[in-house]
Parts: sequence; structure tokens; C-alpha cells
Amino acid sequence: MTEDVKLAQKGDTEAFARLYATVYKDMYHMAYYALRNNEHDASDVVSDTIVDAFATIGKLKESSAFKSWIFSILSKKIKKKQQNYYNYPEDIDEAKLSSDFEYNSSELKDVLDTLPKNDRLILSLSVLCGYTGKEIGNICGIKPSTIRSRLSRIKAALRLQLQD
Repeated sequence: MTEDVKLAQKGDTEAFARLYATVYKDMYHMAYYALRNNEHDASDVVSDTIVDAFATIGKLKESSAFKSWIFSILSKKIKKKQQNYYNYPEDIDEAKLSSDFEYNSSELKDVLDTLPKNDRLILSLSVLCGYTGKEIGNICGIKPSTIRSRLSRIKAALRLQLQD
């Protein structure tokens, strides 16, 4: 991967496409979940992230940090898009789910929808994308120890809500 990063920094579009191929599913799932199952917004945010990443990959200093770097861009795009939800509320089409991504129960989905947006982001990075506390910390700009404690609290709260 580090070779592809170096090539992409020199303008190699094929190398950037290979890098994108390693992260696109995780990016889409994270955006889809964080943006309340809105397929169009998730696709838009991922597309915007890729355009920005391609334009600024030359600024990436540590080639081994590509995933953290691109997910931090995605995280910022998601947060910006979420702000629009508060300014222009729209109905969420609950029946429209991606074929790759399904909730196991509507009760779980209802409980997850009650989480604050930052908690949804952290949980999705951990559970859906499989990132460690350190990687999530890099993406969100938060200390890894804070991420781990927040994840613990989020999961405990979810357990309690699901038991009721």
C-alpha cells in the first residue's frame, strides 16, 4: 500500500484507484450508517471525500497513515452533511437499505438511531469497519483512551436499552 501511496502522490491515477479499492466498502458503510441509511448522501459524501483525497494526497506525510487520513476526511464530510439534517429535516426512508448492509432487528436499529451523531460515528468505525481505538482516535482527532472509554459507555448503554 505504501508504494501505491507514493505513486499516487506523484499523480498516478491507477495507484490511487488501487488505494480506493482497499477502503471504499468501509467508507460507504460508515457514511451510510452515520447518515441514517441515506444511500444518496452516503454516496455523495464518499465521492466528495475521494475527490478531496485525490487533490490533496501530496500533502500526506506518512504513507502508512493513508487509511486514517482518508477516514478523517470522510469523518469531516459526514459531520458537515449531518449539519444539513438539522437545518433541513427530511423523512428517512426506513425501508430502503443497502443490499450489502442490513440490521438484524428493527429494535436494534431504533436504539442505534437514538445515539448522538459522534457516538454513531465512533461505533460505526469500531463495529462496522473494525478499526482500533488508536485508529479511530487518529481519524476523529481524539485520544485513543477517550475513544475506548466512550465505546465502552456506548456499548453499555445499548445493552441496557436492548434489555428493556
